[in-house]
Amino acid sequence: MTDLEVLREAEKELIPIFSQIDAGVKQNLKKVLTAFRNHRVGTHHFAGVSGYGHGDLGRETLDRVFAEVMGAEAAIVRVQFVSGTHAIASALFGVLRPGDEMLSVTGQPYDTLEEVIGLRGGGQGSLMDFGISYRQLELTQEGGINWDVLKTAIWDKTKLVLIQRSCGYSWRESLSIEDIARIVRLVKKQNPETICFVDNCYGEFIEEREPTAVGADLIAGSLIKNPGGTIATGGGYIAGKKELVELAACRLTAPGIGSEGGATFDQNRLLFQGLFLAPQMVGEAVKGSHLIASVFAKLGYPVNPKPLLPRRDTIQAIRLGSADKLIAFCKALQGVSPIGSYLDPVPAAMPGYASDLVMAGGTFIDGSTSEFSADGPLREPYLVFCQGGTHWTHVAIALEAAIEAIGKSGSCLIRKNH
Repeated sequence: MTDLEVLREAEKELIPIFSQIDAGVKQNLKKVLTAFRNHRVGTHHFAGVSGYGHGDLGRETLDRVFAEVMGAEAAIVRVQFVSGTHAIASALFGVLRPGDEMLSVTGQPYDTLEEVIGLRGGGQGSLMDFGISYRQLELTQEGGINWDVLKTAIWDKTKLVLIQRSCGYSWRESLSIEDIARIVRLVKKQNPETICFVDNCYGEFIEEREPTAVGADLIAGSLIKNPGGTIATGGGYIAGKKELVELAACRLTAPGIGSEGGATFDQNRLLFQGLFLAPQMVGEAVKGSHLIASVFAKLGYPVNPKPLLPRRDTIQAIRLGSADKLIAFCKALQGVSPIGSYLDPVPAAMPGYASDLVMAGGTFIDGSTSEFSADGPLREPYLVFCQGGTHWTHVAIALEAAIEAIGKSGSCLIRKNH
């Protein structure tokens, strides 16, 4: 069987799974449509205001719609958030105070949070700079939550537990909603006042419930990932208990302003429409991740998640094993991107990351990982992380180029891209 025949075989094998994904998309879309109907969304909500943003009816309605979709008491959806990391940082700085402790129960956090916490860098106003201590529970050798240790991990000063839903740049399973619910139960059993905060990036609309619907106190994420539906031009969100959301809003703006400010710069229509499109876009990305896993497993590469397993986020990792293959893979994907297909990705430093990165991202929105992209840190074991995809057929076309570029596992030849 030729390499490209492997792709065709995988496409046929995945037809039943694609049908199951479509059924999940339908349920999530029903949830979004119900929220739109309950809050009487109309064209008058598309208009934005300038300046301070006071009395922005569209923004206020979007906050309520988003909260209902997330199963939360309140939400803020703001274009002023630079990224998911910014939204997460606003939530952490909003609720934590000097002398508090933050505990990560999912091991080492994503690279961009290390400087927010204070694990790298210094003197820029990290959590540690403000006297907030940090502790983490290491994952098991299999890459899972250490449930036995978690049962006794909450101390008196543990104000907040950080739960990273997605695998990030680590080779572990991402968390299911049931995993998150179990973490919350164990934490609350030890101290009902400890805040359970979920980094929800890449996880929205994967399942039919969100972490706030199963007991999480607060969640945050980016609009240029799942919930922006590939058309939000920027921003992020925070959702959860009303008083905690307001504390985070006061960190984004200022005490006394909180959620009452923030002009939307005529972006309301795109934010509403992106939320409407989000379940479908996430479904396509999940189909693409299944296809990537199936194809590269057949070619002999270790993949995470493994083929045919239920998805818990929109990320698919492949262990390529060499810097040359990582670079060649990203170049192949860039070559079939709609934007900047003529560019060659090269490893470079990125703000907030510990290692040089090589990235393929020919997206309409700069940095949008809800559109199809791939990247990886230039360090052993040379993992590439594929995200997003507006339609799985684009992923299939990209895989044709990637297969041609790197071939089967064990092959030393990096083929020339056309």
